[in-house]
Amino acid sequence: MDQWLDKLHRTFIEKNGLEQILEGLGNTLLITAGALIIGVIIGVIIAIAKYFSEDVPALKPISWLCDIYVTVIRGIPVTVLLIISFFIVMTTVQNGIIPAIITFGINSGAYMAEIIRSGINAVDKGQMEAGRSLGLTKIQTMGKIILPQAVRYILPAIGNEFIALLKETSVAGYVAVEDLTRKGNIVSNNTFDVVNPRLFVALIYLVIVVILTQILSVVERRLKKNDKR
Repeated sequence: MDQWLDKLHRTFIEKNGLEQILEGLGNTLLITAGALIIGVIIGVIIAIAKYFSEDVPALKPISWLCDIYVTVIRGIPVTVLLIISFFIVMTTVQNGIIPAIITFGINSGAYMAEIIRSGINAVDKGQMEAGRSLGLTKIQTMGKIILPQAVRYILPAIGNEFIALLKETSVAGYVAVEDLTRKGNIVSNNTFDVVNPRLFVALIYLVIVVILTQILSVVERRLKKNDKR
């Protein structure tokens, strides 16, 4: 036990392993939050475009483009997308965090589009007719009536996507981003401590996921209570 404690002290305190891993955690959370915002924006745009294209034949080409985007992005592993983005598309960008945020955001957008579209479709179709009868345009009805109601269906799924996105960012090290996983490996290599830094990284991921899961459970319970009222 004493030897293990001494090793922990050397790895995390003397060699600044804890500081480095926390720095990597900050990068991971930054990438995850940025990608989630981009994903939600893309998802909302695609979901609304597909919703309106059902009744407007002129918008069918836009709907087809959206389908192509979703199919292509969901069909390519995110690691491959990340490598293409950094080494082929954004070759002039030195900081890998920016390509990582954009790539994970684009990847998340394909999944968010289906999540948000299903949430919109879960709202009674009569809500659009009710909004139109009040003199609102389709866009106004979508923004003021349908989307607010769809949130209760979408929010839990977005939370799950956030958790999945958090874990997906562990491959950001492929483009030299010093995220949580990569920092753990760097600390391990610098201190010759193969076990403890990697176990600590795994523990951090686990704690974050458990906390997010509990928050999601609370949100879902409150949404269910509101539905009953």
